[in-house]
Amino acid sequence: MIRRNFVKTALSLTATAALGIDSMATPQPAGKHSFKLKYGPHIGMFQNSAGKDPIDQLKFMADMGFTAFEDNGMMGRPVELQTQMGETMTKLGITMGVFVIDKGGNSQNTLAAGKKGNVDIFLDGCKRAVEVAKRTNTKWMTVVPGDFERNLPIGIQTGHVIDALRRGAEIFEPHGLVMVLEPLSDSPNLFLQTSDQTYEICRGVNSPACKILFDIYHMQKTEGHIIPHIDWCWDEIAYFQIGDNPGRKEPTTGEINYKNVFKHIYKKAQASNKTFVFGMEHGNSMPGKEGEEALIKAYVESDSFTV
Repeated sequence: MIRRNFVKTALSLTATAALGIDSMATPQPAGKHSFKLKYGPHIGMFQNSAGKDPIDQLKFMADMGFTAFEDNGMMGRPVELQTQMGETMTKLGITMGVFVIDKGGNSQNTLAAGKKGNVDIFLDGCKRAVEVAKRTNTKWMTVVPGDFERNLPIGIQTGHVIDALRRGAEIFEPHGLVMVLEPLSDSPNLFLQTSDQTYEICRGVNSPACKILFDIYHMQKTEGHIIPHIDWCWDEIAYFQIGDNPGRKEPTTGEINYKNVFKHIYKKAQASNKTFVFGMEHGNSMPGKEGEEALIKAYVESDSFTV
């Protein structure tokens, strides 16, 4: 009942907006927004409208027209729930995006150190991730190499990271899976900071199982110049994440012109026959159902570019 009422509210927002949806876009069933790109919400983003049950939240996302989903913590969920969520997404036509490869409880594990114990933890996570990917019908898993090893030269650290990722790629390649490396802006201690550094590492690994997760929020903070960096790294990008800056909330709440960024990626992807999931890895700028309605409206607006 809650979801049904929210659908009515969202429909009224769409009717008043009439936001220039691409006439060539695939028609969506009545009651859904017709997004050009595969935006992927996460658990909790719509819990005021759909309730706390993950399955109900997935159904609500589909009701709103979202065709992707991501869940950083999927590896920590019970196997039965992983399977149920995977089956539900298949029925709803939702593409499962990334989950994070966990480090066996060792959040400080760094691949830059070149230590066998650290690499073993990483490889164990890769092996377990294969089984989670099968249950959830996903292709991409997020990898963060960890912190700098400051007593070693940067080139040596880079070599250690490449060596470890090559071994991870050997695990994923037979299954057609892809680990996506995410450069972050969270701390100056993190080894992986910029998109060009990540591009260089992917070239060094030289595997279809090792690509870039280009988080637009983090890259705006770290390097700016978003569209040129996307173009420079294009061949190695397999996944995008979203968040406006400052604040890491939905598009339209900060300084990034997401309508232009989305349009650029959309046209470039069409020309190169590529598709991407755009993980909505951000918070809501307003609380409650009103905030969830505002978030959906922001995506409708940002997706209203013409091509």
